[in-house]
Amino acid sequence: MLESIFHAGSFNLLSVVLSMTAALIMGLLIALCYKMTEKSGGYLPLVLAVMPLLVAVIILLINGNLGTSVAVLGAFGLVRFRSASGNAKDIGFIFFSMAVGLAAGLGFLTLAALVTGVVILIFLILDRIGLGESHATERMLKITIPEDLNYSGLFDDLFQKYTRGSRLIQVKTTNMGTLYELTYRLRLKEANTDKALIDALRCRNGNLNITLGLVQKEKNEL
Repeated sequence: MLESIFHAGSFNLLSVVLSMTAALIMGLLIALCYKMTEKSGGYLPLVLAVMPLLVAVIILLINGNLGTSVAVLGAFGLVRFRSASGNAKDIGFIFFSMAVGLAAGLGFLTLAALVTGVVILIFLILDRIGLGESHATERMLKITIPEDLNYSGLFDDLFQKYTRGSRLIQVKTTNMGTLYELTYRLRLKEANTDKALIDALRCRNGNLNITLGLVQKEKNEL
């Protein structure tokens, strides 16, 4: 059931067309899965759609040729050296597409389809339960206070009222040392309490600058 459609390394037109068609269909499914689990735009879904086909073609061209395989290895190394790092999710989808293309190029179409279906299902389930994503109530707070205020424990009562947890990440002096800028990471009790928290903080810091935003996703880079 999981045997290759290429027998003893031989190729025929029907087998090659079947392998390439299967790779393209599975690439489109992978791209659709990425679009369903990633709301940001970009060209990565387009790349994911054609990558299994490209990898399958490369495997077909190599076909046991040692010289060709070394040349392809060098080309892939050059592309990797010239490419910027992506986040963990994007790199995971790229490896997923390459694995499917490799299986299709070797003729293991049933295995490639099985891997595609299982991994897509796992991605969709993990995305639904929110594994790996920042919680919707996580916030990054930057608040400015006068230098004469002792910031240690200054907002503990407010954090206890509006958040499930807080952590002081950074303390920085501004305005020639006359002000402190504090950076906290918070987890709100409810996602719609941003304004109430900001209003309470304004009364405590003398109505100086306050910035409350989402946690940056770039922390997931590899």
